[in-house]
Amino acid sequence: MINKYKDWFANTYSKFILKNSERKKEFTTVSFTPVKELYTPNDLTGTYEDKLSFPGEFPFTRGIQPTMFRGRFWTMRQYAGFGTAKESNERYRYLLKQGQSGLSVAFDLPTQIGYDSDDPIAYGEVGKVGVAIDTLADMEILFDKIPLDKVSTSMTINAPASVLLAMYKAVAEKQGVLKDQISGTIQNDILKEYFARGTYIFPPKPSMRLITNIFEYCSKEVPKWNTISISGYHIREAGSTAAQEVGFTLSNGITYVEAAIKAGLDVDTFGQRLSFFFNSHNDLLEEVAKFRAARRLWAKIMKERFNAKNPRSMMLRFHTQTAGSTLTAQQVDNNVVRVTIQTLAAVLGGTQSLHTNSRDEALALPTEDSVRIALRTQQIVAEESGVTNTIDPLAGSYYIEAMTDLIEKESNDYIEKIDSMGGMTEAIETGYVQNEIQKSAYKYEMEIEEKERIIVGVNKYQINEQEHKDLLKINMAVQQEQIKFLNKIRSERNNIEVEKKLAALKTAAQGNDNLIPFIIEAVKEYASIGEICNTLRSVFGEYKEHVVI
Repeated sequence: MINKYKDWFANTYSKFILKNSERKKEFTTVSFTPVKELYTPNDLTGTYEDKLSFPGEFPFTRGIQPTMFRGRFWTMRQYAGFGTAKESNERYRYLLKQGQSGLSVAFDLPTQIGYDSDDPIAYGEVGKVGVAIDTLADMEILFDKIPLDKVSTSMTINAPASVLLAMYKAVAEKQGVLKDQISGTIQNDILKEYFARGTYIFPPKPSMRLITNIFEYCSKEVPKWNTISISGYHIREAGSTAAQEVGFTLSNGITYVEAAIKAGLDVDTFGQRLSFFFNSHNDLLEEVAKFRAARRLWAKIMKERFNAKNPRSMMLRFHTQTAGSTLTAQQVDNNVVRVTIQTLAAVLGGTQSLHTNSRDEALALPTEDSVRIALRTQQIVAEESGVTNTIDPLAGSYYIEAMTDLIEKESNDYIEKIDSMGGMTEAIETGYVQNEIQKSAYKYEMEIEEKERIIVGVNKYQINEQEHKDLLKINMAVQQEQIKFLNKIRSERNNIEVEKKLAALKTAAQGNDNLIPFIIEAVKEYASIGEICNTLRSVFGEYKEHVVI
């Protein structure tokens, strides 16, 4: 085969190129990986059993379920939330009527960093990039008439994840839902906040304590809850390559597993509730390979590094969101095509749930029409494309398998580099991870500036466009309405009990107790997210960003 390939290259391909030049001097993936003119069996190594095996079996390259989408489709979630809890509740109920099968909650910035809506630091941000949640009363409105025993909910919340989980559990109890009927996910991934996203509150050590407290509490009290969604999405949005996304995400995962084991938890207990969250970018084939490589690499890590025995502990279950960073403000309808490609990549890569971005999100929060188109994109791929009829349909492609191997190797190289530095926390403190992402982001932007990488409608095929008038805008009156409601709750609650619960939480934070039961007790008395987080701030302090120069 090698000699035949050389003959083809010399006598057929090269002679043709002499007469007909290729459109580029060099072909690369979106992650700058060189792409050969042709892939053959020469590019493959290993055996089928070692590298691929069968769906539902180690190393899960071909999927974590034996039937994958022949059994049921992925959970279709649309990341949504804006303004007040009442407005967001209306959007959720609309999406559920349109066929969405799970909720994905976006919180506003003050909620994400543990401030109440009336805090001066929250001015101008209330309800802007998500829903404002101050107390349990907001959470009750947010899920009004939504049965929490029938809907799986994902919450994109990190530093104050324990507080939002406590609120969600309290709402479920008020609905009469049993604790073993509650299902969903909190992102709860603080490490990537320190180098890719920025919505941190506490320093790493107390943050890791809260995370392991959640692991321990949920393993006993909320057994169907996914206690963490280890996120590569924001790493990729910050400008990483595909291999960096996988390598840094799995390094974060290793850190969480090590912390949980150190806290005395059994890897085969909490390991089954770990989940991941990845980006789906524009390079369709590279993305498919990325998902397959991540699945295989994590299975090996859990089995060989942490001695997991239960196959479910080795399964990399992941949610996917299409790449917000690829959406353009120019010619927004082009974004529908981009999102469709990214949807196909996630599905062909074997995702467990999926959010599709809306066409107008480069300009504003999406309108109802845009959200419906985004959801319909998933439904058309599921029902009409045929790609769900067989499991892992691109397996065996010389290119896909070679790229899967390459991404696995490059990702593992990053993991080994971080291990040699003492782990992810040390890699963050030295600025290594930030520097690697920044270099990739800069290179990508330079390629666009120099037109080495074409973005349709941005640096090629431009048109003159009129200003968009049908965008969703959040009125500043939302903030005043939210503050008014918060003050009402404060005046009606039992403030003596609130103070008692906050004092008990502070005492527990100063010791070694699991903090989740104390947070739940405070939440049930309608203590606000700001009051709870400020109590923890008084003990833990706040993290100050490591500046990379």
